[in-house]
Amino acid sequence: MKRSEIREAAFLLIFEKMFNDESIEAIIETAKEVDEYEINEEAQKLFTSVIQKSDELDAIIAGYSEKRQLSRIPRVSLAILRLALYEILYDEKVPQNVAISEAVILSKKFSFDADVQFVNGVLGAYSRSREAKE
Repeated sequence: MKRSEIREAAFLLIFEKMFNDESIEAIIETAKEVDEYEINEEAQKLFTSVIQKSDELDAIIAGYSEKRQLSRIPRVSLAILRLALYEILYDEKVPQNVAISEAVILSKKFSFDADVQFVNGVLGAYSRSREAKE
């Protein structure tokens, strides 16, 4: 699987978890049984890691979302933001600009135009803040 396919599979699992109280393992097993998209070990690991850090990631999102409270962010956008921020913070193999670009691509595929702009805006603000600190 290409990295973009791994990322998309992880996004779909993250999104599913937002609607489902089942365990991480149960969500992975159900997704494998349904077999709508490929889920490899890397996608599972990325999904699990994002879920484990979701409170931390949500705090960052809330801090950079000037116009929307966390509870008002569409779940698609929230899942994409969590994934992108996780990659920026914890995946040394993914450059910050790539994580943002890939988040915008996912957003274009799965959400509305206004949400694409929102995702790009939050990640851009975070990126600028991070660069200013360095």
